Amino acid sequence: MANLTSVTDSSFQAEVLEATEPVLVDFWAPWCGPCRVVHPILEEIDAERDDVKIVSLNVDDNPEVATEYSVLSIPTMILFKAGQVALRIQGAQPKRKILGELDPVLV
Repeated sequence: MANLTSVTDSSFQAEVLEATEPVLVDFWAPWCGPCRVVHPILEEIDAERDDVKIVSLNVDDNPEVATEYSVLSIPTMILFKAGQVALRIQGAQPKRKILGELDPVLV
């Protein structure tokens, strides 16, 4: 299974905000237990779907973007469409719940 692409404070604009397709950003940190639960689920979704790109952003190493989007708890997943926030999911969720929230927004 492929790992998610990592984005940083410096690559966020090009990789996420200027992307032509919807991008789901996984805000996480290595010490976060629930983040480690969600990450394989997101890798699985990323491998199965081509209507959304999923990337990860380590909040410890990249605090600027996390602060800009008011990420106060992790894991937080934010879906960007055309450079705008379209959906925010907080906390570890099962795959069916994540897909249930993503699908209506991706249509």
